[in-house]
Amino acid sequence: MKILSLDQLIQKCRQNDTKAQSELYKLYSSKLFALCLKYCRSRAEAEDNLQDSFVTIFKKISQYKHKGSFEGWLKRITINTALQRYRNKGIYEIINEEHIEDTSIDIDNDEVSIDFLLTIIQKLPDRYRMVFNLYALDGYSHKEIAAMLDITTGTTKSNLARARMILKDKIITYKARLNSQLL
Repeated sequence: MKILSLDQLIQKCRQNDTKAQSELYKLYSSKLFALCLKYCRSRAEAEDNLQDSFVTIFKKISQYKHKGSFEGWLKRITINTALQRYRNKGIYEIINEEHIEDTSIDIDNDEVSIDFLLTIIQKLPDRYRMVFNLYALDGYSHKEIAAMLDITTGTTKSNLARARMILKDKIITYKARLNSQLL
């Protein structure tokens, strides 16, 4: 198959051209898999989410209107596919907003690897991981997250605060272990 522009590739995918679909998968699967890893608890779950995302992408590709970036459209579908697994499960804990403590995390890149961070984020309880990823890693506002997850903004704020506390504790413990090994 000759090299196609992105617009040509999208057009062929709209026509259910399997070679074009395969090419689109090759172009974007690694980026979208990395995105899936942020929202899923394991590689296997991320792989399932990636496959489900591409099924949806190919079903809905005719809905892409060439407004905004195509990659952004793919990412939104992938995130929504991951979130769909957790909607309606009642995984979000409603907490009084007055008791929300803002917890920031200072990370020295020399002490904590990206792999370690990804691992501890993946181990967060689902309700905290979803909100943390949407807010801290993907830049959504609390209002947008609340709408996406069908929860209140207070719940998004409390879940973010709890996620940050858990991550901060794990990082402090990890750093302490590293420092004790050096002594």
